[in-house]
Amino acid sequence: MRDLSGPLKWVCWAWAAAAAAVHLYFGAVGFPEPIQMRGFHLLVFVPILFLLYPARPGKSPARRPSVLDWAWAVAAAAPHAWVMWNWMAVADRMEYVDPFTPMMMVLGITCIVTLLEATRRAVEPGLAWMVAGSLAYMQWGYLVPGIFNARPFTPQEIVEAAWLVPTAGGVYGPLTGIVATTIAVFILFGSFMQGSGTGRLFSNLGAAAAGRYTGGPAKVAVITSGLFGTMSGSSVSNVITTGAMTIPLMTRIGYKPAVAGGIESAASVGGALMPPVMGAAAFVMAEITNIPYGDIVIAAAIGAVLYYFAILAAVHFEAKKQGMTGMPLKDIPAWREVLADVHLVLPIAVLVWMMMERWSGNYAAFCATVAMVVVAMLKKRTRMSLRDIVESLAQAGLTMAPLAVSIAGAGIVVSALTATGMVVAFGGIIKGLADGNLGLLLVLLALTVLVLGLGIPTTPSYIIAAAIGVPQVLELGRSIGVDPLAAHLFVFYFAVIADATPPVAAAAFAAAAIAKASPTITSVHATRFGIAGFTVGFAFIYDPGIMFRGSAFDIILATSNQVVALTLITASYAGFLLAPVGWPVRLLMAATGLVAAFAHVLDDTTRFLIAACVLGGIAGFQWAAARTARLNQGGTG
Repeated sequence: MRDLSGPLKWVCWAWAAAAAAVHLYFGAVGFPEPIQMRGFHLLVFVPILFLLYPARPGKSPARRPSVLDWAWAVAAAAPHAWVMWNWMAVADRMEYVDPFTPMMMVLGITCIVTLLEATRRAVEPGLAWMVAGSLAYMQWGYLVPGIFNARPFTPQEIVEAAWLVPTAGGVYGPLTGIVATTIAVFILFGSFMQGSGTGRLFSNLGAAAAGRYTGGPAKVAVITSGLFGTMSGSSVSNVITTGAMTIPLMTRIGYKPAVAGGIESAASVGGALMPPVMGAAAFVMAEITNIPYGDIVIAAAIGAVLYYFAILAAVHFEAKKQGMTGMPLKDIPAWREVLADVHLVLPIAVLVWMMMERWSGNYAAFCATVAMVVVAMLKKRTRMSLRDIVESLAQAGLTMAPLAVSIAGAGIVVSALTATGMVVAFGGIIKGLADGNLGLLLVLLALTVLVLGLGIPTTPSYIIAAAIGVPQVLELGRSIGVDPLAAHLFVFYFAVIADATPPVAAAAFAAAAIAKASPTITSVHATRFGIAGFTVGFAFIYDPGIMFRGSAFDIILATSNQVVALTLITASYAGFLLAPVGWPVRLLMAATGLVAAFAHVLDDTTRFLIAACVLGGIAGFQWAAARTARLNQGGTG
């Protein structure tokens, strides 16, 4: 992002703050007609990206937009302004039946081109190429032989499908609608959490709770990143916010830079899995599945806890093996310092309660945001001034802008996949390769999501993969009663952890820059520490107890099975349980943990008993050996 100076800096910040404030207002009183709201959302957030982000970093002006940037901004505004002005005509027109006029064609092409350029600058070039590729496939897909052959589309049909078919996808489709309404207000809530000092509360809580224990800074990083994930909309921003503090602390007590970066990136990526907010993709999931967001939060809760349990376990074993200590006492805040900010938890409680009571997400987030401002006023140290409030609004607006173009681009991809039948074709290929085997289908789908995550953010990756793979999972999983929400959570988990897996891992690369380590090695360690993302993803399908499905026994058994499996796997990686273990025992632990996590041909009870016996046996042997050694030392003394 450019470091603007002078009046333009304040104009852009005021614009972002005003745009965010309007979204907050609509969250309270209700939104305009869908096409109006979606047009307004893109009108206020797309043009500003050309002023904030240079076309070519290092070559374009770094502190001011060029004349060409201003031209891009004006061009980007024109299509959305036209849609807002003519919203009734757009809402009433019959798609692909009413004439698509030359003016519409020009505006549609302008919209698509400016959206691609804004995505390239502010989000990911890979996503821009994917959007362009989907449009190219609509144009020339009829030339492709075999299963990927598509019917011919006229240029007018392509532009209309991508731009002006709000019921099925495209720029003004339902995906843009959910971002412009619910997600926008939740981003505002997260921004006000940061502005009020809730971030300080989370940092102090993590340090006070875990800082004094073995490998304290790493455990602080895990806890703090998980808490920050409730208000951060980006794993990369989570890394930058918490990693600037935790990565140097970890390296100072003995963690290798790449390991420290891997711990931070795995923990930061998991923020999108952590209720009650869970990131933008979870709101899109609620829109796609028509499942209340509160139900999604409940179903995902145990999985999120397991994810962070596995990271903490891996960190603990690693620290014990290396003989690391905790944080210096002078760096650990007193509990009275934590309790001084504890009142800031009340707005989060308001949000959770309203979501559980089935209030609309946007209204719940609005009330929680107002509650945050009011509650922050209770103490001088957290009180938000007018400047702080405007700053929070501006930060929310600057976060919304890149998300707006990435979701609009994903809408174009979904529209193209649907219109050409690519969803059916690609789903058919995966289904054919799986040959009726649900487990193989899930592996192929997981690999597909991880590959998508190489070049595009979590939310578009989830949207595209869900369109391709979820129907196939539900069809093959009908015999074992796969829950539709489980299929979506499966895709969601792999879309999230793609940010930390090599060869391209945005969160790990950001952590590597702070740690001054190899990005590739850092992403390998991030994958190791985030192993629970893989096991929990499959558990949603095969062990629905972790979604609070079934009896209390089913829930406890499914959760316990994951705990034991993850303990074995992470201890095997580290080569340490209660004491160091050699390679034969490490291999036994790894094999048993993988059986407990993935051998679904066995029933849950059998897998748990096998894993618990191996874990208990090794731990018991090590404990007895250590006790004997202590007794011998005592006798010798």
